[in-house]
Amino acid sequence: MPPSLVKDVQEPQWDDLKVFLAIARAGSLVGAARAIGQTQPTMGRRLQALERAVGCKLLRRTADGFVPTDEGKAVLAHAERMEEEAMAFARRLAGRDSEVEGTLRVSSSEWFANHVLAPIFARIQLQHPKLEVELITETRLLNLDRREADLVFRFRRFEEAHIVQKRLTHITYETYASRDYLERRGHPEPSTGGAGHGLITMDLAFNHLADVGWLTGRLPQARISGRSNSRDVQARMCAAGAGVAVLPRQLGDGLPGLERVDLGEPPPGRDIWVGYHRDFQRQPRLRTLLDATEAAFASGARKG
Repeated sequence: MPPSLVKDVQEPQWDDLKVFLAIARAGSLVGAARAIGQTQPTMGRRLQALERAVGCKLLRRTADGFVPTDEGKAVLAHAERMEEEAMAFARRLAGRDSEVEGTLRVSSSEWFANHVLAPIFARIQLQHPKLEVELITETRLLNLDRREADLVFRFRRFEEAHIVQKRLTHITYETYASRDYLERRGHPEPSTGGAGHGLITMDLAFNHLADVGWLTGRLPQARISGRSNSRDVQARMCAAGAGVAVLPRQLGDGLPGLERVDLGEPPPGRDIWVGYHRDFQRQPRLRTLLDATEAAFASGARKG
């Protein structure tokens, strides 16, 4: 630690260090407050208390938000190591739970949570009333190390070595349009490039997804009539007659008024991966939820 941090340093409180970490990562008091569930004034007071304790400024305000000073960078490195140890300790204790009770934070994409996981989790909780499942739906990949989530369902493999993962299932996609749309516009034909038709697809941030390129490739003369990063929103637009969309079968087949559209070949599907930190692999509530979810998928596959 630099000499400037050694002189007259008081013992900082861990709660203040957590606030400092949140502000340094978010770059603002508002973002940090939202991340850890405190008010903006409280965040400011905590930061000031920490800076008084160490005897120097740790963050400076710029046009782009808060950035660490040189002293702040040194404290940040120590605080991150402390956080890692605290999180490892918490995971280890959580992994020793012997009862199927308590809170389990699960992360998933919105449509998969709405149409697939929510009904499965509801049945599991009827059998285990002391289990509380917190289902988080967002596109951001939550951090398993920091326990932003305990169990994550997502459409790509995990790269971290300490994450236990497995391929849960394969999601089949189909092309859909509403009956009203097909009556008005006719069936889109790849032979004509889909001229005169509208396409509903992912927003530009997700243009790299295989089904986006497949749909525009099959119907290159069609115009884009709608975009959204939400498959649920795309399905609603499609059902309202705005155009042709590629949707997961669990979503498209269950929405009244939608019909499958044959474009000569099926759109590419995607694999769902599930992962959790290795420290949780013997946690009863995680194992119970995951085992029941896998059993539900296996049962569905047999019925299909």
